[in-house]
Amino acid sequence: MRRFGLIGRPLGHSLSQRYFEKKFAAEGIDDACYNLYELPDITALENLISAVDGLCGLNVTIPYKQSVIPYLDSTDDEAAAVGAVNCIRISNGHLRGYNTDIEGIRSTLTTLLAQRSIDRALVLGSGGAAHAVRYVLSESRIPCLIVSRDRSRGDIAYEDIDAGILAAHQLVVNATPAGMWPHIDRCPPLPYDMISPRHAFFDLVYNPEPTQAMTRFATSGAAVAGGMEMFARQAEASWRIWSSAD
Repeated sequence: MRRFGLIGRPLGHSLSQRYFEKKFAAEGIDDACYNLYELPDITALENLISAVDGLCGLNVTIPYKQSVIPYLDSTDDEAAAVGAVNCIRISNGHLRGYNTDIEGIRSTLTTLLAQRSIDRALVLGSGGAAHAVRYVLSESRIPCLIVSRDRSRGDIAYEDIDAGILAAHQLVVNATPAGMWPHIDRCPPLPYDMISPRHAFFDLVYNPEPTQAMTRFATSGAAVAGGMEMFARQAEASWRIWSSAD
């Protein structure tokens, strides 16, 4: 049996196991299974790999997308450039890291921004997902500011966001878990009364969809996109990596 799974903490919000179980059933893949492995700390990864027979691949979520890198034998070029990994292929004891978030983010932003001219973006969060967002934005030559609760980890803090900053940054991307199940009543701390129809909002949170933040942006006339397309795209990209012959 080939075994795959997701590592992170917490994992109660995750739909990954359900997604892959449905995929395996639909495609007649009967020699694979997918499980959730909630690790108390990234140092537990080595014990997990030695304890689970047939482990061929892992997805990585909050808070381990960056801290997992020292535990890998290699990374591909994009994961190295981003500095974050959300997919690991395990072959003959070799752990190689990839970033399939990039594909999901790229696809969602292409659709969201198809009819819009965006000069600048605000990226909420400073973790691995935010790094992947910044990488994709740089491909489109869209400069961005990283917004963090901890000023030392970002370009600006949330309390720095005013009408002028929002007017100059038409795209806002939430790369934090704010609003994720079970805390569905939470939102990133933004001045929502300053949002206009000129804005576009991409929330990487996919459970629930829409999030409270998406609803508040949409109420102000902004274009919005949730994280479900990104989730599905990165999952399929992970499966291609795990299933490749080389």
